Amino acid sequence: MKINLDDISTKSIKDYVPDEYFELKTRIHDRLLDIVDLSLIESLDADALKSQISVLVQRILSEESFAVPLNLVEREQLFTEIQDEVMGLGPIEALLKDPAVTDILINTYKHVYVEKLGKLELTNVRFKDDAHLMRIIDKIVSAVGRRIDESSPMVDARLLDGSRVNAIIPPLAVDGPIVSIRRFAVTPLELNDLIILKTFPPEIAEVLKGIVRAKLNVLISGGTGSGKTTLLNVLSRFIPEDERIVVIEDAAELQIKQEHLVRMETRPPNIEGKGEVTQRDLVKNSLRMRPDRIIVGEVRGKEAFDMLQAMNTGHEGSLTTIHANTSRDALMRLETMVAMANFDLPSEFLRRYVSSAIDVVIQASRLTDGTRKLVALEEITGMEGNIITTQEIFSFQQKGMDEKGKIKGEFRFKGIRPKFIDKFNIAGIEVSQDLFNPATIIAV
Repeated sequence: MKINLDDISTKSIKDYVPDEYFELKTRIHDRLLDIVDLSLIESLDADALKSQISVLVQRILSEESFAVPLNLVEREQLFTEIQDEVMGLGPIEALLKDPAVTDILINTYKHVYVEKLGKLELTNVRFKDDAHLMRIIDKIVSAVGRRIDESSPMVDARLLDGSRVNAIIPPLAVDGPIVSIRRFAVTPLELNDLIILKTFPPEIAEVLKGIVRAKLNVLISGGTGSGKTTLLNVLSRFIPEDERIVVIEDAAELQIKQEHLVRMETRPPNIEGKGEVTQRDLVKNSLRMRPDRIIVGEVRGKEAFDMLQAMNTGHEGSLTTIHANTSRDALMRLETMVAMANFDLPSEFLRRYVSSAIDVVIQASRLTDGTRKLVALEEITGMEGNIITTQEIFSFQQKGMDEKGKIKGEFRFKGIRPKFIDKFNIAGIEVSQDLFNPATIIAV
Protein backbone atom coordinates (compact mmCIF):
# COMPACT_ATOMS: atom_id res chain seq x y z
CA MET A 1 0.00 0.00 0.00
CA LYS A 2 1.50 3.33 -1.09
CA ILE A 3 1.54 6.36 1.16
CA ASN A 4 0.00 9.52 -0.24
CA LEU A 5 2.82 12.04 0.12
CA ASP A 6 0.41 14.97 -0.22
CA ASP A 7 -1.44 13.76 2.85
CA ILE A 8 1.53 12.63 4.93
CA SER A 9 1.94 15.84 6.91
CA THR A 10 -1.57 15.60 8.37
CA LYS A 11 -1.13 12.09 9.76
CA SER A 12 0.38 10.88 13.00
CA ILE A 13 2.05 7.50 13.56
CA LYS A 14 -1.05 6.12 15.26
CA ASP A 15 -3.11 6.96 12.16
CA TYR A 16 -1.17 4.60 9.91
CA VAL A 17 -2.30 1.04 9.20
CA PRO A 18 0.59 -1.46 9.67
CA ASP A 19 1.59 -1.63 5.99
CA GLU A 20 1.71 2.17 5.71
CA TYR A 21 3.76 2.50 8.87
CA PHE A 22 6.26 -0.13 7.69
CA GLU A 23 6.60 1.70 4.38
CA LEU A 24 7.15 5.01 6.14
CA LYS A 25 9.77 3.48 8.40
CA THR A 26 11.45 1.77 5.45
CA ARG A 27 11.66 5.06 3.56
CA ILE A 28 13.21 6.78 6.57
CA HIS A 29 15.65 3.87 6.97
CA ASP A 30 16.63 3.97 3.29
CA ARG A 31 17.09 7.73 3.43
CA LEU A 32 19.23 7.33 6.54
CA LEU A 33 21.49 4.86 4.75
CA ASP A 34 21.83 7.34 1.88
CA ILE A 35 23.23 10.09 4.08
CA VAL A 36 24.96 8.22 6.91
CA ASP A 37 28.70 7.61 6.86
CA LEU A 38 28.69 3.80 6.98
CA SER A 39 32.15 3.79 8.56
CA LEU A 40 30.52 5.30 11.66
CA ILE A 41 28.78 2.01 12.34
CA GLU A 42 32.19 0.34 12.78
CA SER A 43 34.08 3.19 14.43
CA LEU A 44 31.60 4.55 17.00
CA ASP A 45 30.57 2.89 20.22
CA ALA A 46 26.90 2.01 20.68
CA ASP A 47 25.88 5.13 22.63
CA ALA A 48 27.60 7.51 20.22
CA LEU A 49 26.10 5.70 17.23
CA LYS A 50 22.59 5.91 18.73
CA SER A 51 23.06 9.62 19.28
CA GLN A 52 24.25 10.09 15.70
CA ILE A 53 21.29 8.12 14.33
CA SER A 54 18.85 10.23 16.37
CA VAL A 55 20.33 13.44 14.98
CA LEU A 56 20.10 12.13 11.41
CA VAL A 57 16.53 10.85 11.85
CA GLN A 58 15.56 14.26 13.25
CA ARG A 59 17.02 15.85 10.12
CA ILE A 60 15.17 13.42 7.85
CA LEU A 61 11.87 14.09 9.62
CA SER A 62 12.34 17.79 9.03
CA GLU A 63 12.46 17.23 5.27
CA GLU A 64 9.24 18.16 3.50
CA SER A 65 8.45 14.67 2.18
CA PHE A 66 8.81 13.18 5.69
CA ALA A 67 6.97 15.89 7.64
CA VAL A 68 4.97 13.80 10.11
CA PRO A 69 3.48 15.33 13.31
CA LEU A 70 4.78 13.21 16.19
CA ASN A 71 4.37 13.54 19.91
CA LEU A 72 7.33 12.73 22.19
CA VAL A 73 6.35 9.08 22.76
CA GLU A 74 5.83 8.43 19.04
CA ARG A 75 9.10 10.13 18.16
CA GLU A 76 11.01 7.98 20.69
CA GLN A 77 9.30 4.86 19.35
CA LEU A 78 10.33 5.69 15.82
CA PHE A 79 13.92 6.50 16.87
CA THR A 80 14.18 3.19 18.72
CA GLU A 81 12.86 1.16 15.80
CA ILE A 82 15.18 2.86 13.31
CA GLN A 83 18.13 2.28 15.66
CA ASP A 84 17.16 -1.40 15.90
CA GLU A 85 17.10 -1.62 12.10
CA VAL A 86 20.57 -0.11 11.74
CA MET A 87 22.33 -1.53 14.81
CA GLY A 88 20.28 -4.59 15.74
CA LEU A 89 17.90 -7.14 14.33
CA GLY A 90 14.96 -4.91 13.55
CA PRO A 91 11.51 -5.87 14.87
CA ILE A 92 12.76 -8.74 17.05
CA GLU A 93 15.33 -6.63 18.91
CA ALA A 94 12.82 -5.91 21.70
CA LEU A 95 12.13 -9.64 22.07
CA LEU A 96 15.85 -10.33 22.38
CA LYS A 97 16.02 -7.86 25.27
CA ASP A 98 13.19 -9.60 27.16
CA PRO A 99 14.79 -12.06 29.64
CA ALA A 100 11.54 -14.04 29.88
CA VAL A 101 11.70 -15.03 26.19
CA THR A 102 13.49 -18.36 25.64
CA ASP A 103 12.56 -19.03 22.00
CA ILE A 104 11.69 -16.75 19.08
CA LEU A 105 9.98 -18.52 16.18
CA ILE A 106 9.47 -16.51 12.99
CA ASN A 107 6.96 -18.15 10.62
CA THR A 108 7.47 -15.93 7.56
CA TYR A 109 7.35 -12.16 7.93
CA LYS A 110 3.75 -12.13 9.16
CA HIS A 111 3.88 -14.23 12.32
CA VAL A 112 6.37 -14.15 15.21
CA TYR A 113 5.86 -16.49 18.16
CA VAL A 114 7.79 -16.56 21.44
CA GLU A 115 8.11 -19.05 24.24
CA LYS A 116 7.71 -17.62 27.73
CA LEU A 117 7.75 -19.80 30.83
CA GLY A 118 7.54 -22.88 28.65
CA LYS A 119 4.44 -21.72 26.72
CA LEU A 120 4.21 -20.50 23.12
CA GLU A 121 2.32 -17.30 22.34
CA LEU A 122 1.80 -15.15 19.24
CA THR A 123 3.24 -11.61 19.38
CA ASN A 124 2.20 -8.45 17.54
CA VAL A 125 5.70 -8.22 16.06
CA ARG A 126 6.01 -8.55 12.29
CA PHE A 127 8.32 -7.65 9.43
CA LYS A 128 7.44 -5.47 6.44
CA ASP A 129 7.82 -8.31 3.93
CA ASP A 130 10.00 -11.30 3.05
CA ALA A 131 12.77 -9.00 1.78
CA HIS A 132 12.86 -7.24 5.17
CA LEU A 133 13.12 -10.59 6.98
CA MET A 134 15.84 -11.75 4.55
CA ARG A 135 17.92 -8.64 5.36
CA ILE A 136 17.81 -9.55 9.05
CA ILE A 137 18.72 -13.19 8.31
CA ASP A 138 21.68 -12.06 6.18
CA LYS A 139 22.83 -9.78 8.99
CA ILE A 140 22.79 -12.70 11.46
CA VAL A 141 24.58 -15.27 9.31
CA SER A 142 27.17 -12.93 7.80
CA ALA A 143 28.27 -11.91 11.31
CA VAL A 144 29.56 -15.46 11.88
CA GLY A 145 31.00 -15.96 8.41
CA ARG A 146 28.17 -18.04 7.00
CA ARG A 147 25.85 -17.55 4.05
CA ILE A 148 22.32 -18.34 3.00
CA ASP A 149 20.99 -18.27 -0.55
CA GLU A 150 19.22 -20.52 -3.05
CA SER A 151 22.27 -22.74 -3.38
CA SER A 152 22.58 -23.06 0.41
CA PRO A 153 19.04 -22.47 1.76
CA MET A 154 19.60 -23.76 5.30
CA VAL A 155 22.00 -22.39 7.88
CA ASP A 156 22.89 -22.68 11.56
CA ALA A 157 24.34 -19.56 13.15
CA ARG A 158 24.52 -17.77 16.48
CA LEU A 159 23.99 -14.33 17.94
CA LEU A 160 26.58 -12.38 19.91
CA ASP A 161 25.10 -13.61 23.20
CA GLY A 162 25.49 -17.25 22.09
CA SER A 163 21.83 -17.76 21.18
CA ARG A 164 21.38 -20.44 18.53
CA VAL A 165 19.79 -19.51 15.19
CA ASN A 166 18.44 -21.77 12.45
CA ALA A 167 17.12 -20.31 9.22
CA ILE A 168 15.60 -21.93 6.15
CA ILE A 169 14.46 -20.03 3.05
CA PRO A 170 12.67 -20.76 -0.24
CA PRO A 171 12.64 -22.98 -2.19
CA LEU A 172 12.85 -25.31 0.82
CA ALA A 173 10.55 -23.14 2.94
CA VAL A 174 7.36 -23.04 0.88
CA ASP A 175 5.64 -19.99 2.38
CA GLY A 176 8.68 -17.78 2.98
CA PRO A 177 11.76 -17.52 5.22
CA ILE A 178 11.54 -19.34 8.58
CA VAL A 179 13.78 -18.50 11.55
CA SER A 180 14.10 -20.27 14.89
CA ILE A 181 16.12 -18.63 17.66
CA ARG A 182 16.95 -20.56 20.83
CA ARG A 183 17.98 -17.92 23.32
CA PHE A 184 20.68 -18.28 25.94
CA ALA A 185 20.86 -15.96 28.89
CA VAL A 186 23.70 -13.45 28.96
CA THR A 187 24.23 -14.72 32.50
CA PRO A 188 23.85 -18.50 32.12
CA LEU A 189 21.95 -20.55 34.66
CA GLU A 190 24.07 -22.09 37.39
CA LEU A 191 23.59 -25.12 39.63
CA ASN A 192 21.68 -23.21 42.30
CA ASP A 193 19.36 -21.76 39.66
CA LEU A 194 18.40 -25.25 38.50
CA ILE A 195 17.80 -26.29 42.09
CA ILE A 196 15.54 -23.26 42.64
CA LEU A 197 13.69 -24.10 39.40
CA LYS A 198 13.28 -27.66 40.74
CA THR A 199 15.02 -29.22 37.76
CA PHE A 200 16.59 -31.49 40.37
CA PRO A 201 17.01 -31.35 44.17
CA PRO A 202 20.27 -30.56 46.04
CA GLU A 203 20.86 -34.26 46.80
CA ILE A 204 21.02 -35.10 43.11
CA ALA A 205 23.18 -32.02 42.49
CA GLU A 206 25.84 -33.58 44.73
CA VAL A 207 25.77 -36.77 42.66
CA LEU A 208 26.15 -34.76 39.43
CA LYS A 209 29.12 -32.85 40.86
CA GLY A 210 30.78 -36.14 41.78
CA ILE A 211 30.16 -37.63 38.33
CA VAL A 212 32.09 -34.80 36.66
CA ARG A 213 34.88 -34.62 39.23
CA ALA A 214 35.37 -38.39 39.13
CA LYS A 215 35.89 -38.10 35.34
CA LEU A 216 33.00 -40.27 34.22
CA ASN A 217 32.03 -40.07 30.56
CA VAL A 218 28.58 -38.50 30.38
CA LEU A 219 25.90 -38.61 27.70
CA ILE A 220 23.09 -36.08 28.23
CA SER A 221 19.93 -37.12 26.42
CA GLY A 222 16.65 -35.31 25.83
CA GLY A 223 14.23 -33.84 23.33
CA THR A 224 14.26 -30.38 21.78
CA GLY A 225 14.12 -27.65 24.42
CA SER A 226 14.57 -30.09 27.30
CA GLY A 227 17.57 -28.22 28.74
CA LYS A 228 20.43 -30.42 27.51
CA THR A 229 22.75 -27.52 26.67
CA THR A 230 21.96 -25.74 29.94
CA LEU A 231 22.73 -28.91 31.89
CA LEU A 232 25.97 -29.40 29.96
CA ASN A 233 26.99 -25.83 30.81
CA VAL A 234 26.25 -26.42 34.49
CA LEU A 235 28.14 -29.74 34.63
CA SER A 236 31.17 -28.14 32.97
CA ARG A 237 31.52 -25.81 35.97
CA PHE A 238 32.84 -28.73 38.03
CA ILE A 239 35.76 -29.51 35.73
CA PRO A 240 38.94 -28.53 37.63
CA GLU A 241 40.65 -25.34 36.49
CA ASP A 242 43.96 -27.13 35.85
CA GLU A 243 42.50 -29.33 33.10
CA ARG A 244 42.63 -28.51 29.38
CA ILE A 245 39.15 -28.49 27.83
CA VAL A 246 38.51 -28.77 24.09
CA VAL A 247 34.97 -27.83 23.00
CA ILE A 248 33.61 -28.80 19.57
CA GLU A 249 30.30 -27.48 18.23
CA ASP A 250 28.36 -26.99 15.01
CA ALA A 251 27.50 -23.45 16.09
CA ALA A 252 29.33 -22.16 19.16
CA GLU A 253 26.79 -21.76 21.96
CA LEU A 254 28.23 -23.35 25.10
CA GLN A 255 29.31 -20.94 27.82
CA ILE A 256 32.25 -22.70 29.46
CA LYS A 257 33.86 -20.49 32.12
CA GLN A 258 37.25 -22.14 32.65
CA GLU A 259 40.26 -20.23 31.33
CA HIS A 260 42.17 -23.20 29.86
CA LEU A 261 39.66 -23.63 27.06
CA VAL A 262 39.95 -24.32 23.33
CA ARG A 263 36.77 -23.73 21.28
CA MET A 264 36.29 -25.03 17.75
CA GLU A 265 33.38 -24.64 15.36
CA THR A 266 32.48 -26.44 12.16
CA ARG A 267 32.57 -24.70 8.78
CA PRO A 268 30.05 -25.24 5.96
CA PRO A 269 31.20 -25.69 2.35
CA ASN A 270 31.80 -22.58 0.27
CA ILE A 271 29.82 -21.64 -2.83
CA GLU A 272 31.87 -24.15 -4.84
CA GLY A 273 31.03 -26.94 -2.41
CA LYS A 274 34.55 -27.04 -0.98
CA GLY A 275 36.20 -26.22 2.31
CA GLU A 276 33.72 -27.95 4.62
CA VAL A 277 35.02 -28.86 8.08
CA THR A 278 32.77 -31.30 9.95
CA GLN A 279 32.49 -32.14 13.62
CA ARG A 280 34.21 -35.43 12.86
CA ASP A 281 37.22 -33.56 11.43
CA LEU A 282 37.39 -31.42 14.57
CA VAL A 283 37.07 -34.39 16.94
CA LYS A 284 39.91 -36.12 15.11
CA ASN A 285 42.03 -32.97 15.30
CA SER A 286 41.25 -32.47 18.99
CA LEU A 287 43.03 -35.74 19.82
CA ARG A 288 46.29 -34.07 18.71
CA MET A 289 45.71 -31.07 20.98
CA ARG A 290 46.50 -32.75 24.30
CA PRO A 291 42.97 -32.45 25.77
CA ASP A 292 42.12 -33.54 29.30
CA ARG A 293 38.41 -33.31 28.51
CA ILE A 294 36.57 -33.22 25.21
CA ILE A 295 33.12 -31.63 25.10
CA VAL A 296 31.06 -32.12 21.95
CA GLY A 297 28.02 -29.83 21.92
CA GLU A 298 25.84 -32.46 20.29
CA VAL A 299 26.58 -35.70 18.45
CA ARG A 300 24.36 -36.22 15.46
CA GLY A 301 26.42 -38.15 12.92
CA LYS A 302 29.67 -39.91 12.10
CA GLU A 303 31.62 -37.93 14.72
CA ALA A 304 30.04 -40.23 17.34
CA PHE A 305 32.61 -42.92 16.44
CA ASP A 306 35.56 -40.60 17.02
CA MET A 307 33.98 -39.27 20.21
CA LEU A 308 33.69 -42.80 21.57
CA GLN A 309 37.27 -43.49 20.49
CA ALA A 310 38.42 -40.51 22.52
CA MET A 311 36.47 -41.73 25.56
CA ASN A 312 38.01 -45.18 25.16
CA THR A 313 41.59 -43.96 24.78
CA GLY A 314 42.25 -42.02 27.96
CA HIS A 315 40.13 -38.88 27.55
CA GLU A 316 37.96 -39.60 30.54
CA GLY A 317 35.41 -37.13 31.81
CA SER A 318 34.21 -36.20 28.34
CA LEU A 319 30.70 -34.83 27.91
CA THR A 320 28.24 -34.64 25.05
CA THR A 321 24.52 -34.39 24.31
CA ILE A 322 22.17 -36.31 22.03
CA HIS A 323 18.53 -36.03 20.95
CA ALA A 324 16.51 -38.95 22.32
CA ASN A 325 13.33 -39.57 24.29
CA THR A 326 14.79 -42.10 26.73
CA SER A 327 18.18 -43.30 27.89
CA ARG A 328 17.72 -46.57 26.00
CA ASP A 329 16.83 -44.65 22.82
CA ALA A 330 19.96 -42.54 23.29
CA LEU A 331 22.17 -45.65 23.28
CA MET A 332 20.39 -46.99 20.18
CA ARG A 333 20.90 -43.66 18.38
CA LEU A 334 24.56 -43.62 19.36
CA GLU A 335 25.00 -47.12 17.97
CA THR A 336 23.30 -46.06 14.73
CA MET A 337 25.57 -43.01 14.42
CA VAL A 338 28.69 -45.15 14.85
CA ALA A 339 27.39 -47.44 12.10
CA MET A 340 27.02 -44.33 9.88
CA ALA A 341 30.81 -43.96 9.93
CA ASN A 342 30.84 -46.71 7.25
CA PHE A 343 32.79 -49.23 9.26
CA ASP A 344 31.68 -52.77 8.55
CA LEU A 345 31.48 -53.74 12.20
CA PRO A 346 29.10 -56.28 13.71
CA SER A 347 26.35 -54.87 15.93
CA GLU A 348 27.64 -56.71 18.98
CA PHE A 349 31.02 -55.01 18.64
CA LEU A 350 29.36 -51.60 18.24
CA ARG A 351 27.35 -52.11 21.41
CA ARG A 352 30.41 -53.21 23.36
CA TYR A 353 32.20 -50.15 22.08
CA VAL A 354 29.38 -47.90 23.29
CA SER A 355 29.04 -49.64 26.66
CA SER A 356 32.77 -49.39 27.39
CA ALA A 357 32.93 -45.69 26.49
CA ILE A 358 29.84 -44.23 28.22
CA ASP A 359 29.56 -44.39 32.01
CA VAL A 360 26.26 -42.61 32.68
CA VAL A 361 23.28 -41.35 30.67
CA ILE A 362 21.40 -38.35 32.07
CA GLN A 363 17.88 -37.95 30.70
CA ALA A 364 16.35 -34.45 30.62
CA SER A 365 12.79 -33.63 29.65
CA ARG A 366 10.48 -30.67 29.15
CA LEU A 367 7.18 -31.48 30.83
CA THR A 368 3.72 -30.44 29.68
CA ASP A 369 3.67 -27.39 31.99
CA GLY A 370 6.85 -26.07 30.35
CA THR A 371 9.19 -26.94 33.22
CA ARG A 372 12.42 -28.85 32.67
CA LYS A 373 13.30 -31.82 34.82
CA LEU A 374 16.17 -34.25 35.07
CA VAL A 375 13.92 -37.30 34.81
CA ALA A 376 16.41 -40.17 35.08
CA LEU A 377 20.03 -41.11 35.59
CA GLU A 378 21.18 -44.51 34.34
CA GLU A 379 24.56 -46.15 34.78
CA ILE A 380 25.99 -48.35 32.03
CA THR A 381 27.01 -51.61 33.70
CA GLY A 382 28.35 -53.58 30.72
CA MET A 383 26.98 -56.21 28.36
CA GLU A 384 24.75 -59.20 28.83
CA GLY A 385 24.87 -61.27 25.69
CA ASN A 386 24.24 -58.79 22.86
CA ILE A 387 22.47 -56.22 25.03
CA ILE A 388 23.90 -53.14 26.78
CA THR A 389 22.90 -53.42 30.43
CA THR A 390 22.01 -50.39 32.53
CA GLN A 391 20.75 -49.69 36.01
CA GLU A 392 18.56 -46.74 36.90
CA ILE A 393 19.90 -44.84 39.89
CA PHE A 394 16.95 -42.47 40.26
CA SER A 395 13.97 -41.18 38.29
CA PHE A 396 11.33 -38.48 38.46
CA GLN A 397 7.77 -39.70 38.74
CA GLN A 398 4.87 -37.40 37.93
CA LYS A 399 2.03 -37.51 40.48
CA GLY A 400 -0.43 -34.93 39.18
CA MET A 401 -0.90 -31.19 38.80
CA ASP A 402 -1.60 -28.44 41.30
CA GLU A 403 -4.27 -25.74 41.08
CA LYS A 404 -1.90 -23.52 39.01
CA GLY A 405 -1.39 -26.20 36.38
CA LYS A 406 2.13 -27.04 37.56
CA ILE A 407 3.22 -30.66 37.58
CA LYS A 408 3.73 -32.29 40.97
CA GLY A 409 5.99 -35.27 41.38
CA GLU A 410 8.85 -36.85 43.26
CA PHE A 411 12.41 -37.98 42.73
CA ARG A 412 12.86 -41.60 43.77
CA PHE A 413 16.11 -43.47 44.24
CA LYS A 414 15.98 -47.12 43.24
CA GLY A 415 17.97 -48.59 46.11
CA ILE A 416 20.93 -49.42 43.84
CA ARG A 417 24.46 -48.58 44.86
CA PRO A 418 26.10 -47.29 41.65
CA LYS A 419 29.36 -48.81 40.53
CA PHE A 420 30.72 -45.31 40.06
CA ILE A 421 30.75 -44.84 43.84
CA ASP A 422 34.07 -46.72 43.78
CA LYS A 423 35.49 -44.00 41.51
CA PHE A 424 34.04 -41.40 43.87
CA ASN A 425 35.94 -42.98 46.76
CA ILE A 426 39.21 -43.11 44.79
CA ALA A 427 38.83 -39.42 43.90
CA GLY A 428 37.98 -38.50 47.50
CA ILE A 429 34.44 -37.46 46.66
CA GLU A 430 32.00 -37.94 49.51
CA VAL A 431 28.33 -38.66 48.92
CA SER A 432 25.95 -39.90 51.60
CA GLN A 433 25.33 -43.63 51.18
CA ASP A 434 21.83 -43.14 52.58
CA LEU A 435 21.02 -41.23 49.41
CA PHE A 436 20.63 -44.47 47.44
CA ASN A 437 18.17 -45.94 49.93
CA PRO A 438 14.91 -46.87 48.15
CA ALA A 439 13.08 -45.04 50.92
CA THR A 440 14.60 -41.76 49.70
CA ILE A 441 11.77 -39.78 48.15
CA ILE A 442 12.14 -36.07 47.36
CA ALA A 443 8.85 -34.37 46.50
CA VAL A 444 8.80 -31.27 44.27
